[in-house]
Amino acid sequence: MEHIKIYRHLYVSEFLEKKRDKILKKIKNNQFQPGIYLITLSQNQEDELEFYSTLLLKQHVYEDTPIFLVGIAEGYDDAVNMIQAITEEVCQNTGEVHIRRYIMDKENQESKEE
Repeated sequence: MEHIKIYRHLYVSEFLEKKRDKILKKIKNNQFQPGIYLITLSQNQEDELEFYSTLLLKQHVYEDTPIFLVGIAEGYDDAVNMIQAITEEVCQNTGEVHIRRYIMDKENQESKEE
């Protein structure tokens, strides 16, 4: 799935860290992965993040939808906890809760340094 861009500082559940590369490969190949949740920048520019099961990628509507993958989590609860941790990190580092801006600034800064 060429329309998926992966954040350079991808957040990965501690339960999935050892399987990270295998999971990412399966995501790119749109393979069935029950229990794995994606945390992405929201398609709606007014919102910050959204999360959903990898099973949704099987729907045709996602075939060409650009996705900026921010994190992978094991299950719904883990995804909620990861979003909370990301929000706390952004707030702690910036004093604001502009998650999209924080992530894109970090991503673009790294691109310029290469």
